[in-house]
Amino acid sequence: MGLLRSLRLVLAGPHRAGWPFIAAGGVVCLVGIFVSPWLAACGAGFALACLGFFRDPDRVPPGRPGLVVAPADGRVIAVGAASPPAELGMGSAMRPRISIFLSVLDVHVNRMPVSGRVTRIAYRTGRFFNASLERASAENERNALALRLPDGRDLAVVQIAGLVARRIVCLVHEGDAVRLGERFGIIRFGSRTDLYLPPGVAALVEVGQIMVGGETVIAELGGDGPALPPAEAP
Repeated sequence: MGLLRSLRLVLAGPHRAGWPFIAAGGVVCLVGIFVSPWLAACGAGFALACLGFFRDPDRVPPGRPGLVVAPADGRVIAVGAASPPAELGMGSAMRPRISIFLSVLDVHVNRMPVSGRVTRIAYRTGRFFNASLERASAENERNALALRLPDGRDLAVVQIAGLVARRIVCLVHEGDAVRLGERFGIIRFGSRTDLYLPPGVAALVEVGQIMVGGETVIAELGGDGPALPPAEAP
């Protein structure tokens, strides 16, 4: 079963955002066939690398109500408390934050952590520090979404560009109703995704855990959790 899942992950079709890159590699490969074997190999290698990077496997979110799932694949690099991005207008009070680092080998399609409604989307230009650094949350280029839960609480999910990632794609709009596990965007070539939970909700993951976007449970909305320490810079 584990082998079958791994094969499905590796052989998954690409996200539509990747087709221009894959096509470009294919064109270079075709030209190289008539010009230079080296150029053909480079084009084919680039196209295959993009097929791997932009893979978009299907995911099955948990069916139990009240769960928050990982908005991205990758490794948890921080669990603490921080203020959500100011541009979202959610106030400056500290709330639980989980940060996920995506390497170039991870699936980069972002998925909705909850069902609800998008109340605000705010894009902010910035720097391109290594996404594994704490300062990346505050200083890097980012796209932040505020989500309103059916019970009136809100949370935020933030797409953050990294050292190599220079293009954030968001496929939803303000006012859209969204579902748990639904695809909402992609970040190209290495990045970070931050999730800000409603106050009092406990994070159920720890630093070092590997996340599966749209499937791994990060929190339960029903229970009050312990206060989390402020996020510390590595």
